[in-house]
Amino acid sequence: MKSSGVTFVSTKEEKKRFTNFIYPFYEGQEHWVPPLRMDQKKLIDTDKNPFFENAEMALFIAEKDGKDVGRIAAIIDHRFNKYHATKTGHFGFFECIDDQHTADLLFRVASDWLRDRGMNKVVGPASPSMMDTIGVLIEGFDKDPYILMPYNFPYYDELIKNAGFSKEMDMYAYIVDTETVAVDRMSRAMDIVKRRLPDIEIRPVNLRKMNSEIKIIREIFNQAWKENWGFIPLTEAEFQAAGKDLKMIIDTDYAHIAEIKGEPVAFSIGLPNINEIIKDMNGKLFPFGIFKLLWKKRKVSGLRTALMGVLPEWQGKGIDALLHQRSIQNGLESEGKTVSELSWILESNPEMIRVAERIGGELDKSYRMYSKEL
Repeated sequence: MKSSGVTFVSTKEEKKRFTNFIYPFYEGQEHWVPPLRMDQKKLIDTDKNPFFENAEMALFIAEKDGKDVGRIAAIIDHRFNKYHATKTGHFGFFECIDDQHTADLLFRVASDWLRDRGMNKVVGPASPSMMDTIGVLIEGFDKDPYILMPYNFPYYDELIKNAGFSKEMDMYAYIVDTETVAVDRMSRAMDIVKRRLPDIEIRPVNLRKMNSEIKIIREIFNQAWKENWGFIPLTEAEFQAAGKDLKMIIDTDYAHIAEIKGEPVAFSIGLPNINEIIKDMNGKLFPFGIFKLLWKKRKVSGLRTALMGVLPEWQGKGIDALLHQRSIQNGLESEGKTVSELSWILESNPEMIRVAERIGGELDKSYRMYSKEL
């Protein structure tokens, strides 16, 4: 089915076109890192991705002169709307040539699909959920993205704004490296935290007990994040799926749980920046990429602190900084990890911004979420 040069994706072949669109589209772009094709396929698989147990999605491809020139997804997360008492849809997986007419067509069909199902607002990009890759890069185009962070052409911001969208929220990525990290100051600050919390212990995540560790992390996360913009409690199935996907690359030097008198109160998950490895794989992990990934994952120079949570009653006491410090210290001292990215951090979270700056972080990239009334 076609509408004004836009194809509604329904067949297996069309889904393949949708996921594969990005590879020739970004070919030759210096700082784009091709995501793994198997992961991209899994994200839109409504049968295998647990997100779709409570969500629905439509995919669209824009065509011009017989060539695919853009794509977009329209998404309804029913748990999000129930939790926030809203009628909000999302758009995701947006890619487009530098042509406003094409962008307008994509946003129009996605908005129409959402409106027809009772939505009165659209927010995005979220691909497909708020806990997956979100946002449009608006500052920091001269650097490669870190693992699970987006990269796009600089003109996207204008395409989206000209289609009637406005800023919903900005997110930041902070970089800590050996030239900027205030080691002595950070160590003194951590000593103060430890004196205030003499019973605190930080231990590595136990990969042999991954299911029980994931349960602990999920319980902390859902409490810690409940007041943040865009939050929705994650289901056990979603957390288990994420843990399974990341288990191969998680390094216990950078994945920690903080306990006070034996009770978990916080966690931090850092991931080796495997983008350094997969950049030249063109999204293909098999047959030989898997061996390269496993062999080199401990040798990458970068680390991304991707997820962190502190129980509300323990927030503001420096535990988050202590977790950051442990990962950074492990990386810099034991494995030569010279750069650590803290991302993403909401612009509406001044406490986390202060933590990033306190340990020597510098603002490196900015990302934006957009919204529009339907």
